[in-house]
Amino acid sequence: MSVGVVALAQELMEISSVSGDEQHLADRIEATLHSAPHLEVIRHGNTVAARTSRGLDTRVIVAGHIDTVPHGGVGPVRIADGRLHGRGSVDMKSAVASHLILALLLDSPRVDVTWMFYDQEEVEAERNGLGHFHTAHPEWFVADAAVLGEPSLGGVEGGCNGTMRVEIRSHGVAAHSARPWRGDNAIHHLAAPLQLLAGFEPETRVVDGLAYRESLNAVKVHGGIAGNVIPDSATLTVNYRFAPDRSVNDAEAVLRELFGGVELVVVDQSPGARPGLDIPIVGELVTASGREVGPKYGWTDVARFSALGIPAVNFGPGDGGLAHSDDESVEISEIEHTHQVLHNWLTE
Repeated sequence: MSVGVVALAQELMEISSVSGDEQHLADRIEATLHSAPHLEVIRHGNTVAARTSRGLDTRVIVAGHIDTVPHGGVGPVRIADGRLHGRGSVDMKSAVASHLILALLLDSPRVDVTWMFYDQEEVEAERNGLGHFHTAHPEWFVADAAVLGEPSLGGVEGGCNGTMRVEIRSHGVAAHSARPWRGDNAIHHLAAPLQLLAGFEPETRVVDGLAYRESLNAVKVHGGIAGNVIPDSATLTVNYRFAPDRSVNDAEAVLRELFGGVELVVVDQSPGARPGLDIPIVGELVTASGREVGPKYGWTDVARFSALGIPAVNFGPGDGGLAHSDDESVEISEIEHTHQVLHNWLTE
């Protein structure tokens, strides 16, 4: 493939692949990988994977998701002021473009490499293409380490926080709003947990040398059926991002202790992942990046690899704080930096 990494990133960004609508992009990736005689290629749904099989002592997985959130107001794909702008520039088609070029280019890497391009990462966990691919083809998930192309400002970010969503449910008695004393307002019962959240000071916990900042926030409130009815039920949804030294059971225990005797229901949970930096091949990536290693605050699929016993880190261009935003963009120099680092790591 003679096209440069930035040009390919632009091309991939022009192919809309909002979660659940990745077929055209998966077709493009599959056709490209099939052109490389050194790769074994497999497809499951809209997840496409390829691997070298040279019988080397070490194998790494390099993975990236091909879907994006909806385009919103981000504007057209364009280059301006030394940056690539548009949906997917950060999260994460710049990294996917790099992976695709390297998959074709590196016919004799120093380690065997499994490349994974998967769908539906930006939606609920049960739809995640990486999970479905593992269920169908677990033999493809044998590796000594994994690298996920999540935005990390061109440096390695180890592990990730876990995430849990809970619903705090309150109950009351419906009544006409002109006679509220005949009812019991369920929304008002949410005042106490909301006050707790407003004053909550999350911990920063050091795990294997990296400081993971936790967070706890109300993300949705639902209640009421009409403007003249006292609501008899209400729900407060809370998201807890917890450090990877806590299990999901630990996280639930923290919330139950904090909120006391309320009705609390866990509706979604994903464990975190420890940094995974003590593997020599991962340490070599940190060195190759030339940048300080840091923690990943948001949940990523490194946790999925970690749960399978595969140490995993995040490494990709872009600021994760710009992902999903209307000003999503990444520096051209950072795309080129991460591309060169990956190339050197896999060949030198």
